[in-house]
Amino acid sequence: MVAIGHSDLDIFPLTLGGNTFGWTSDEAASFEILDAFTAGGGNFVDTADSYSAFADGNSGGESETIIGNWTRARRNRDEVVIATKVSRHPEFRGLAPDNIRAAADASLARLQTDHIDVYYAHYDDDETPLVESLAAFDELIEAGKIRYVAISNYSPARVREWLELAKEHGFARPVALQPHYNLVARHDYEGVLQTLAVENELAVFPYFALAAGFLTGKYRTREDLAGKQRERLTSGYFSDAGLDVVQGLREIAESRSAEISTVALAWLLARPGITAPIASASRISQLPALLDAPALALTSQEVEKLTVLSDAVA
Repeated sequence: MVAIGHSDLDIFPLTLGGNTFGWTSDEAASFEILDAFTAGGGNFVDTADSYSAFADGNSGGESETIIGNWTRARRNRDEVVIATKVSRHPEFRGLAPDNIRAAADASLARLQTDHIDVYYAHYDDDETPLVESLAAFDELIEAGKIRYVAISNYSPARVREWLELAKEHGFARPVALQPHYNLVARHDYEGVLQTLAVENELAVFPYFALAAGFLTGKYRTREDLAGKQRERLTSGYFSDAGLDVVQGLREIAESRSAEISTVALAWLLARPGITAPIASASRISQLPALLDAPALALTSQEVEKLTVLSDAVA
Protein backbone atom coordinates (compact mmCIF):
# COMPACT_ATOMS: atom_id res chain seq x y z
CA MET A 1 0.00 0.00 0.00
CA VAL A 2 1.13 3.57 -0.68
CA ALA A 3 0.01 6.92 0.70
CA ILE A 4 -1.72 9.53 -1.43
CA GLY A 5 0.78 12.36 -1.05
CA HIS A 6 0.73 13.86 2.44
CA SER A 7 -2.80 12.55 3.14
CA ASP A 8 -3.76 9.75 5.52
CA LEU A 9 -5.23 7.70 2.66
CA ASP A 10 -3.45 4.44 1.85
CA ILE A 11 -4.12 2.74 -1.46
CA PHE A 12 -3.07 -0.19 -3.61
CA PRO A 13 -0.57 1.08 -6.24
CA LEU A 14 -2.99 0.65 -9.14
CA THR A 15 -6.02 2.91 -9.63
CA LEU A 16 -9.15 1.61 -11.30
CA GLY A 17 -10.44 4.11 -13.85
CA GLY A 18 -14.20 4.51 -13.86
CA ASN A 19 -14.49 6.05 -17.31
CA THR A 20 -15.76 2.78 -18.78
CA PHE A 21 -18.69 2.49 -16.36
CA GLY A 22 -21.87 3.36 -18.18
CA TRP A 23 -19.97 3.48 -21.48
CA THR A 24 -18.21 0.28 -22.56
CA SER A 25 -19.36 -1.50 -19.38
CA ASP A 26 -23.00 -1.61 -18.34
CA GLU A 27 -23.91 -1.70 -14.66
CA ALA A 28 -23.73 -5.48 -14.33
CA ALA A 29 -20.30 -5.65 -15.98
CA SER A 30 -19.10 -2.68 -13.93
CA PHE A 31 -20.15 -4.41 -10.71
CA GLU A 32 -18.17 -7.50 -11.74
CA ILE A 33 -15.10 -5.39 -12.47
CA LEU A 34 -15.36 -3.51 -9.17
CA ASP A 35 -15.86 -6.76 -7.25
CA ALA A 36 -12.82 -8.35 -8.88
CA PHE A 37 -10.70 -5.24 -8.38
CA THR A 38 -11.37 -5.11 -4.64
CA ALA A 39 -11.02 -8.90 -4.31
CA GLY A 40 -7.57 -8.51 -5.89
CA GLY A 41 -6.48 -5.95 -3.31
CA GLY A 42 -7.45 -2.75 -5.09
CA ASN A 43 -9.24 0.00 -3.19
CA PHE A 44 -8.90 3.27 -5.16
CA VAL A 45 -11.48 4.12 -7.83
CA ASP A 46 -11.16 7.22 -10.01
CA THR A 47 -14.08 8.81 -11.82
CA ALA A 48 -15.44 12.24 -12.82
CA ASP A 49 -18.83 13.89 -12.85
CA SER A 50 -18.59 14.18 -16.65
CA TYR A 51 -18.12 10.42 -17.25
CA SER A 52 -19.46 9.50 -19.65
CA ALA A 53 -21.15 12.47 -21.27
CA PHE A 54 -18.92 11.88 -24.31
CA ALA A 55 -20.77 8.65 -25.16
CA ASP A 56 -23.89 8.67 -27.32
CA GLY A 57 -27.04 8.70 -25.23
CA ASN A 58 -25.27 9.74 -22.01
CA SER A 59 -25.63 13.04 -20.18
CA GLY A 60 -22.82 12.73 -17.60
CA GLY A 61 -22.74 11.21 -14.14
CA GLU A 62 -23.31 7.63 -15.31
CA SER A 63 -20.03 6.39 -13.83
CA GLU A 64 -20.65 8.01 -10.43
CA THR A 65 -24.15 6.55 -10.35
CA ILE A 66 -22.87 3.03 -10.96
CA ILE A 67 -20.15 3.38 -8.33
CA GLY A 68 -22.71 4.69 -5.85
CA ASN A 69 -25.06 1.81 -6.58
CA TRP A 70 -22.18 -0.64 -6.13
CA THR A 71 -20.97 0.72 -2.77
CA ARG A 72 -24.55 0.78 -1.52
CA ALA A 73 -25.18 -2.79 -2.67
CA ARG A 74 -21.89 -4.06 -1.22
CA ARG A 75 -22.05 -1.85 1.91
CA ASN A 76 -18.34 -1.16 1.53
CA ARG A 77 -18.10 2.63 1.23
CA ASP A 78 -15.59 2.89 4.07
CA GLU A 79 -13.39 0.24 2.49
CA VAL A 80 -12.80 2.06 -0.79
CA VAL A 81 -11.23 5.40 -1.65
CA ILE A 82 -13.16 7.36 -4.27
CA ALA A 83 -11.88 10.24 -6.38
CA THR A 84 -14.07 12.31 -8.66
CA LYS A 85 -13.72 15.59 -10.52
CA VAL A 86 -15.46 18.88 -11.25
CA SER A 87 -15.55 21.33 -14.20
CA ARG A 88 -16.61 19.27 -17.24
CA HIS A 89 -20.12 18.00 -16.51
CA PRO A 90 -22.50 19.54 -19.09
CA GLU A 91 -24.56 21.12 -16.31
CA PHE A 92 -21.60 22.16 -14.14
CA ARG A 93 -18.90 23.60 -16.35
CA GLY A 94 -16.00 25.60 -14.97
CA LEU A 95 -14.70 26.31 -11.50
CA ALA A 96 -16.77 29.25 -10.30
CA PRO A 97 -17.42 28.83 -6.55
CA ASP A 98 -21.18 28.31 -6.89
CA ASN A 99 -20.59 25.74 -9.61
CA ILE A 100 -18.08 23.81 -7.49
CA ARG A 101 -20.55 23.68 -4.60
CA ALA A 102 -23.46 22.56 -6.78
CA ALA A 103 -21.38 20.00 -8.67
CA ALA A 104 -20.05 18.51 -5.44
CA ASP A 105 -23.58 18.09 -4.08
CA ALA A 106 -24.65 16.42 -7.33
CA SER A 107 -21.68 14.05 -7.20
CA LEU A 108 -22.37 13.19 -3.57
CA ALA A 109 -25.97 12.34 -4.47
CA ARG A 110 -24.95 10.10 -7.38
CA LEU A 111 -22.25 8.42 -5.31
CA GLN A 112 -24.73 7.96 -2.43
CA THR A 113 -22.17 9.09 0.11
CA ASP A 114 -21.61 11.97 2.50
CA HIS A 115 -18.01 12.60 1.46
CA ILE A 116 -15.66 12.45 -1.51
CA ASP A 117 -12.17 11.27 -0.59
CA VAL A 118 -10.25 13.11 -3.33
CA TYR A 119 -11.89 15.92 -5.33
CA TYR A 120 -10.07 17.07 -8.46
CA ALA A 121 -10.26 20.28 -10.40
CA HIS A 122 -10.64 18.42 -13.69
CA TYR A 123 -9.47 21.18 -16.04
CA ASP A 124 -8.28 24.73 -15.46
CA ASP A 125 -10.78 27.58 -15.70
CA ASP A 126 -9.02 30.79 -16.73
CA GLU A 127 -12.25 32.77 -16.47
CA THR A 128 -12.43 32.29 -12.68
CA PRO A 129 -9.72 33.69 -10.38
CA LEU A 130 -7.86 30.68 -9.00
CA VAL A 131 -8.06 32.00 -5.44
CA GLU A 132 -11.88 31.93 -5.63
CA SER A 133 -11.90 28.31 -6.75
CA LEU A 134 -9.49 27.35 -3.99
CA ALA A 135 -11.65 29.07 -1.39
CA ALA A 136 -14.66 27.06 -2.58
CA PHE A 137 -12.74 23.79 -2.36
CA ASP A 138 -11.61 24.74 1.13
CA GLU A 139 -15.21 25.38 2.18
CA LEU A 140 -16.11 21.87 1.06
CA ILE A 141 -13.27 20.44 3.15
CA GLU A 142 -14.41 22.45 6.19
CA ALA A 143 -17.95 21.17 5.64
CA GLY A 144 -16.73 17.56 5.51
CA LYS A 145 -18.04 17.04 1.98
CA ILE A 146 -14.58 16.36 0.57
CA ARG A 147 -11.49 15.12 2.38
CA TYR A 148 -8.76 16.29 0.04
CA VAL A 149 -8.42 18.42 -3.08
CA ALA A 150 -6.29 17.55 -6.11
CA ILE A 151 -5.31 18.87 -9.54
CA SER A 152 -5.79 17.43 -13.04
CA ASN A 153 -4.66 18.77 -16.42
CA TYR A 154 -3.07 21.99 -15.12
CA SER A 155 0.07 23.55 -16.53
CA PRO A 156 3.16 23.64 -14.31
CA ALA A 157 2.78 27.41 -13.93
CA ARG A 158 -0.80 27.06 -12.68
CA VAL A 159 0.13 24.21 -10.34
CA ARG A 160 2.83 26.42 -8.87
CA GLU A 161 0.33 29.27 -8.51
CA TRP A 162 -2.13 26.93 -6.78
CA LEU A 163 0.54 25.85 -4.28
CA GLU A 164 1.55 29.45 -3.61
CA LEU A 165 -2.06 30.57 -3.06
CA ALA A 166 -2.73 27.66 -0.73
CA LYS A 167 0.25 28.64 1.39
CA GLU A 168 -0.58 32.36 1.31
CA HIS A 169 -4.24 31.96 2.29
CA GLY A 170 -3.96 28.93 4.53
CA PHE A 171 -6.01 26.71 2.21
CA ALA A 172 -5.62 22.95 2.35
CA ARG A 173 -2.73 21.85 0.16
CA PRO A 174 -3.53 19.60 -2.79
CA VAL A 175 -2.53 15.98 -2.33
CA ALA A 176 -2.28 14.77 -5.91
CA LEU A 177 -1.75 15.49 -9.59
CA GLN A 178 -3.34 13.66 -12.49
CA PRO A 179 -1.39 14.18 -15.72
CA HIS A 180 -1.60 12.54 -19.13
CA TYR A 181 1.42 10.22 -19.01
CA ASN A 182 2.44 6.92 -20.55
CA LEU A 183 5.19 5.40 -22.71
CA VAL A 184 3.98 7.19 -25.83
CA ALA A 185 2.96 10.48 -24.16
CA ARG A 186 5.64 11.80 -21.81
CA HIS A 187 5.81 15.52 -22.54
CA ASP A 188 3.06 16.73 -20.18
CA TYR A 189 4.54 15.23 -17.02
CA GLU A 190 8.30 14.89 -17.33
CA GLY A 191 10.30 17.96 -16.41
CA VAL A 192 8.80 20.82 -14.42
CA LEU A 193 5.57 19.07 -13.41
CA GLN A 194 7.45 16.01 -12.23
CA THR A 195 9.76 18.21 -10.15
CA LEU A 196 6.81 20.06 -8.62
CA ALA A 197 5.17 16.78 -7.68
CA VAL A 198 8.25 15.35 -6.01
CA GLU A 199 9.19 18.55 -4.18
CA ASN A 200 5.65 19.15 -2.87
CA GLU A 201 4.68 15.60 -1.88
CA LEU A 202 2.00 15.35 -4.54
CA ALA A 203 0.90 11.86 -5.43
CA VAL A 204 0.86 11.34 -9.19
CA PHE A 205 -1.85 9.31 -10.90
CA PRO A 206 -1.21 9.11 -14.66
CA TYR A 207 -4.33 8.80 -16.76
CA PHE A 208 -4.41 7.04 -20.12
CA ALA A 209 -1.67 4.93 -18.56
CA LEU A 210 -2.18 2.37 -21.32
CA ALA A 211 -2.74 4.99 -24.04
CA ALA A 212 -6.45 4.17 -24.35
CA GLY A 213 -5.58 0.54 -25.10
CA PHE A 214 -2.73 1.16 -27.55
CA LEU A 215 -0.17 -0.14 -25.04
CA THR A 216 -2.02 -3.41 -24.52
CA GLY A 217 -0.74 -4.64 -27.88
CA LYS A 218 -4.14 -5.62 -29.20
CA TYR A 219 -4.11 -2.98 -31.96
CA ARG A 220 -1.28 -3.69 -34.39
CA THR A 221 -2.67 -1.54 -37.21
CA ARG A 222 -5.18 1.26 -37.57
CA GLU A 223 -7.44 -1.24 -39.31
CA ASP A 224 -7.56 -3.29 -36.09
CA LEU A 225 -9.05 -0.24 -34.39
CA ALA A 226 -11.55 0.75 -37.07
CA GLY A 227 -15.11 0.81 -35.81
CA LYS A 228 -14.15 0.16 -32.17
CA GLN A 229 -15.62 2.30 -29.38
CA ARG A 230 -12.13 3.51 -28.47
CA GLU A 231 -11.14 4.46 -32.00
CA ARG A 232 -11.31 8.22 -31.38
CA LEU A 233 -9.22 8.01 -28.20
CA THR A 234 -6.65 5.49 -29.38
CA SER A 235 -5.94 6.49 -32.97
CA GLY A 236 -3.81 9.47 -31.95
CA TYR A 237 -1.18 7.21 -30.42
CA PHE A 238 -0.44 5.30 -33.62
CA SER A 239 3.00 5.88 -35.17
CA ASP A 240 5.88 3.70 -36.29
CA ALA A 241 7.83 4.69 -33.18
CA GLY A 242 4.82 3.91 -31.01
CA LEU A 243 4.49 0.47 -32.54
CA ASP A 244 8.20 -0.08 -31.80
CA VAL A 245 7.43 0.65 -28.13
CA VAL A 246 4.66 -1.95 -28.19
CA GLN A 247 7.05 -4.47 -29.73
CA GLY A 248 9.55 -3.75 -26.96
CA LEU A 249 6.82 -4.31 -24.40
CA ARG A 250 5.90 -7.57 -26.12
CA GLU A 251 9.48 -8.85 -25.96
CA ILE A 252 9.83 -8.08 -22.26
CA ALA A 253 6.40 -9.50 -21.52
CA GLU A 254 7.28 -12.77 -23.23
CA SER A 255 10.57 -13.03 -21.36
CA ARG A 256 8.87 -12.37 -18.01
CA SER A 257 5.73 -14.46 -18.68
CA ALA A 258 3.66 -11.33 -18.19
CA GLU A 259 1.05 -9.41 -20.13
CA ILE A 260 2.04 -6.43 -22.29
CA SER A 261 -0.17 -4.10 -20.29
CA THR A 262 1.42 -5.31 -17.04
CA VAL A 263 4.86 -4.31 -18.33
CA ALA A 264 3.63 -0.90 -19.53
CA LEU A 265 2.20 -0.13 -16.09
CA ALA A 266 5.32 -1.45 -14.36
CA TRP A 267 7.42 1.01 -16.38
CA LEU A 268 5.24 3.85 -15.11
CA LEU A 269 5.60 2.65 -11.52
CA ALA A 270 9.37 2.83 -11.93
CA ARG A 271 9.24 6.52 -12.90
CA PRO A 272 9.92 9.32 -10.37
CA GLY A 273 6.91 10.47 -8.40
CA ILE A 274 4.40 7.95 -9.76
CA THR A 275 2.02 6.65 -7.10
CA ALA A 276 -0.59 4.53 -8.86
CA PRO A 277 -1.30 4.58 -12.62
CA ILE A 278 -4.95 4.76 -13.62
CA ALA A 279 -6.12 1.91 -15.84
CA SER A 280 -9.65 0.95 -16.76
CA ALA A 281 -11.23 -2.31 -17.81
CA SER A 282 -14.31 -3.00 -19.89
CA ARG A 283 -14.29 -6.71 -19.07
CA ILE A 284 -13.33 -8.64 -15.97
CA SER A 285 -10.82 -10.66 -18.02
CA GLN A 286 -8.68 -7.53 -18.42
CA LEU A 287 -8.20 -7.00 -14.68
CA PRO A 288 -5.53 -9.59 -13.73
CA ALA A 289 -2.95 -7.96 -16.01
CA LEU A 290 -3.59 -4.61 -14.35
CA LEU A 291 -3.47 -5.92 -10.80
CA ASP A 292 -0.19 -7.76 -11.51
CA ALA A 293 1.70 -4.55 -12.35
CA PRO A 294 2.74 -3.45 -8.83
CA ALA A 295 4.41 -6.83 -8.24
CA LEU A 296 6.41 -6.75 -11.48
CA ALA A 297 9.75 -5.08 -10.77
CA LEU A 298 11.45 -4.36 -14.07
CA THR A 299 15.23 -4.53 -14.23
CA SER A 300 17.16 -1.34 -14.91
CA GLN A 301 17.99 -2.74 -18.35
CA GLU A 302 14.31 -3.35 -19.14
CA VAL A 303 13.36 0.14 -17.99
CA GLU A 304 16.15 1.62 -20.11
CA LYS A 305 15.15 -0.38 -23.18
CA LEU A 306 11.57 0.91 -23.00
CA THR A 307 12.67 4.45 -22.23
CA VAL A 308 14.99 4.55 -25.24
CA LEU A 309 12.23 3.24 -27.51
CA SER A 310 9.87 5.79 -26.00
CA ASP A 311 12.35 8.62 -26.60
CA ALA A 312 11.79 8.15 -30.34
CA VAL A 313 8.09 8.99 -30.00
CA ALA A 314 8.23 12.72 -30.58
